[in-house]
Amino acid sequence: MKGTILVVDDERNQREILGSILRSEGHNPVLAGSGEEALRALEREAVDLVLTDLVMPGMTGEELIDAVHARNPGLPILLTSAYGTIQTAVDAIKKGAYYYFEKPVDRARLLIIIERALETLRLRESHRVLSEKLFPGAPQIVGEHSGIREIKRILPRVAKSEATVLLCGESGTGKEVIARNIHSMSERSHAPFLAVNCASLPENLIESELFGHERGAFTGAHRREIGLFEAAEGGTLFLDEITEVKREIQAKLLRALQDREIRRVGGKENITVNARIIAATNRDLEEAVKAGRFGADLFYRLNILKLTLPPLRERISDIPALAEHFLSRHGEKGVPPVREITKEAMRLMMCYPWPGNIRELSSAIERAVVLAEEAKITPAELPPEVRGERNPSPTEQSLYPIYELPHMGVDFEKLEESLLRQAMELSGGINTRGAELLRMSYKTYVYRLKKFGIIPP
Repeated sequence: MKGTILVVDDERNQREILGSILRSEGHNPVLAGSGEEALRALEREAVDLVLTDLVMPGMTGEELIDAVHARNPGLPILLTSAYGTIQTAVDAIKKGAYYYFEKPVDRARLLIIIERALETLRLRESHRVLSEKLFPGAPQIVGEHSGIREIKRILPRVAKSEATVLLCGESGTGKEVIARNIHSMSERSHAPFLAVNCASLPENLIESELFGHERGAFTGAHRREIGLFEAAEGGTLFLDEITEVKREIQAKLLRALQDREIRRVGGKENITVNARIIAATNRDLEEAVKAGRFGADLFYRLNILKLTLPPLRERISDIPALAEHFLSRHGEKGVPPVREITKEAMRLMMCYPWPGNIRELSSAIERAVVLAEEAKITPAELPPEVRGERNPSPTEQSLYPIYELPHMGVDFEKLEESLLRQAMELSGGINTRGAELLRMSYKTYVYRLKKFGIIPP
């Protein structure tokens, strides 16, 4: 792979020699005699890689790294110096350099490292383009439930932080939606957002997927590949179902989080990475730590900013808004396009406990749109489990006046409290009957009663 390479060195002969080497290999060298001149060149030209001297009058190579990465966080930078030590090399890599050379620079080694750096850049760009095609923009966070309101309130502060985020909640509650919004609001929004479901990766491939591998590292490794940590450089890496990662991989994740360093499978060099980690789980991580299935050190490293998403059965008042949101997304798929949900269909959706949470609701709406013969969703198009085996009784129907109201502008917290009080009254204060009326689990029903102060905590 050929590219435009910015060569920075205060010694004219040195930069011209390097420029000649690069030009002979088909690269396009851009020469600069100082850090300040290099920054001006970056404003004029699109550069794929920077090759700079470390010790220069005025702006040093380390200072140039900071200035370049402030403008382009993913741009590879190679450092050279005639006064190098092992500590100099270590400091340069930690600073964000891709590689460090001692002068005089070995031609063959230089060309190999440049090829690797440009290939890494190409792979990162491929990941970024694919991610943008699959997930254009941050999805909307829908709902006014108190737990969702609180998450939306603190999300801008969470996004501005560089701290690791842990998202907890049942499957289908929208953890990836929250993760994408954090990325979109952050200063990393220009860089890739990459998501991986750790549970979906075979055990023998998860290490390679996360950290990459060198050619020949294992059977089938015909070429070097970078992993998600490198591909997400300057951006965000979302690790879903983090509890499914085996203990030996957890140790490597911990190192990546603590030291911002990884080592490819079959590799011998540590590679500095700069990706923010957002992890998610539908399990009790603390219980997993106690049971020895998850490392305590990694848990504490992940559990810095913890956000818990409530299940949909606790967000009854949000169902109309969510259903309308998914209808706006899927409605045009219908023939004719579907733009309405009948009161009867909405009532059934409000009664159903949605064990698959928001993901199940989205699928139900998409299914109904495809099956709808008219421009509206009726009970007939809903999945059988949502329709139920019987029609709700008049008592149950009286518990859902929301179907008669436009959901926009309604104080759903007060409405939810009203529904709970009606259930208490109609059930004669027997919690098992009240939970059955609202189609809630007993535990959820009692929790909601206590939340609104209807029964003592």
